[in-house]
Amino acid sequence: MRHFKSIAEFHHFVGLPAPLHPLISVVNVATVPHSDNPDPQSMAMDFYSISVKRMINFKVQYGQRPFDFNDGIMSFIQPNQVLNIGVDDKGKKAEKSGWVIYIHPDFLWNTALAKTIRQYDFWDYSLNEALFLSEKEETTINNIIQSVFEEYQANIDRFSKSIIISHIEALLNYADRYYHRQFITREKSNHQILERVETLLADYFNNDDLLLKGLPTVAYVAESLNLSPKYLSSLLKILTGQSAQQHIHEKLIEKAKEKLSTTELSIGEIAYSLGFEHLPSFSKLFKAKTSKTPVEFRASFN
Repeated sequence: MRHFKSIAEFHHFVGLPAPLHPLISVVNVATVPHSDNPDPQSMAMDFYSISVKRMINFKVQYGQRPFDFNDGIMSFIQPNQVLNIGVDDKGKKAEKSGWVIYIHPDFLWNTALAKTIRQYDFWDYSLNEALFLSEKEETTINNIIQSVFEEYQANIDRFSKSIIISHIEALLNYADRYYHRQFITREKSNHQILERVETLLADYFNNDDLLLKGLPTVAYVAESLNLSPKYLSSLLKILTGQSAQQHIHEKLIEKAKEKLSTTELSIGEIAYSLGFEHLPSFSKLFKAKTSKTPVEFRASFN
């Protein structure tokens, strides 16, 4: 696997001229030379990548999931995430268009963005959860990228960094807005995901999985649905007002209430059957969610 510690090293590897600034680069995807290497290549970078691009006959393996760029999408890659790239049909040349911004974390040093950039959930989304832009949205994003490019191309002075940072902040905020729009406009497919979450958790709580595996984690639910944990949580937050973890806890409490009200099992036996190793942990969560202890809840039915 190739690991690129600097933007200049990456530029050299793909055949681009050295970047005008060592810590930030704006690349027109169409200018990236065609690679004659037919084999997939695995790589990781020590810097952020934000892109808006279309790439025909080009495949990326992101984690365990394949993705193609035949549609125009906006994607985000954080430092040290592993990618496997290669052509789709080795007999055809990849067709590329769009822009990529590479930002080394050191460029953000001593700015507010250095502290807030990781607060955007989409850094942890998989490529197959990329942002599909409308024509109007893509124009807005491209205008911002063009502004960054023009400032990047100009003579560097004491104002350049703050101006570029402000453009990047605008880019991230627009992306955040458009992701929320995407969650809402893809209502049918998103509600299908919600239904699958409900079915998955119902099956999990109704068989022996709790005893064998313990409480389901967000990572388990997300992987079962072929989603990233952050994307699943963001989606559920929009649809239900609850994160994935809160959703799991709600289903857990529903099952606990059912057992407390319809069985004669002891509180400890119920806690164990729900995957808790320690009774106090169960009691604490139950009271936090219902404002009653398990004993108080059961008493209300007697």
